[in-house]
Amino acid sequence: MSEFHDDYPSYELLAHHSEEAGKQKRKKLWMVFWIMLGITLAELYIGMNAEQWGLQAAGKSGLTLKGIFITLTLVKAAYIVLSFMHLGDETRFFRYTILVPFCVFVLYLVALVDLSEGPYSREGRYEMEHNVTTQDHSTKTHEAGAHAGGAHDAGKHEGGEHHKE
Repeated sequence: MSEFHDDYPSYELLAHHSEEAGKQKRKKLWMVFWIMLGITLAELYIGMNAEQWGLQAAGKSGLTLKGIFITLTLVKAAYIVLSFMHLGDETRFFRYTILVPFCVFVLYLVALVDLSEGPYSREGRYEMEHNVTTQDHSTKTHEAGAHAGGAHDAGKHEGGEHHKE
């Protein structure tokens, strides 16, 4: 009888594989681990040396560095899907049917963020940070800013309530 005092068979009986098959599965798992660790260490090494290699120069967008990291991340994601989700055991056509749209979608998202959202946030980044860090929370400054900004003239009160003048 098992430690749980039930008649449910143990994992070893349900797995239906021999010790040799178990060794092969563990070998594959360790191979996936070492490949993923190698890619991650390569990303760390590139990240630490990017400035020395000129991949992250001040004033440039660092497009090459971003491309390297996105590519390595896609490679890791594809390898995880191929090995752990057993897509590697499927036919070549089915693998490409899954992986190519995923990669295209990720590249679309990167382009969307870089082309539309990136310039929007870059325009006032330093001015915004300067305004936030030098902000005075006293009542006089807030009231003076509200009158100068026209918020009071539009009928808004400090608490967000509307009032008639």
